[in-house]
Amino acid sequence: MKKIAVYPGSFDPITNGHVDIIKRGLRMFDELIILVAYNRNKKTLFSVEERQELIREVIKDCKNVRVDCSDGLLVDFVKESGANVILRGCAPFPISSMNSSLPSSIGG
Repeated sequence: MKKIAVYPGSFDPITNGHVDIIKRGLRMFDELIILVAYNRNKKTLFSVEERQELIREVIKDCKNVRVDCSDGLLVDFVKESGANVILRGCAPFPISSMNSSLPSSIGG
């Protein structure tokens, strides 16, 4: 089975951190869909079209990747696209910040 991942985000604007996740994702999956998720009621720095164009410019040399947009539910987009993975990034943070009763030494 082909491994297709969706990497959702607002990408307002795309950052080096996003690009790092995209490059890692391209090594792990057969196809990567970068999904610009938007809410018509939210004020953004860039329009959906501008964000898509910025992403396309950044990934122009990458293969097996496409850019799409949606204002609907992520789960619906994943089903419609035929993807079987949702790719997400996570900023590092100390584990102790999750529970104040844990000793700070646990978080590193």
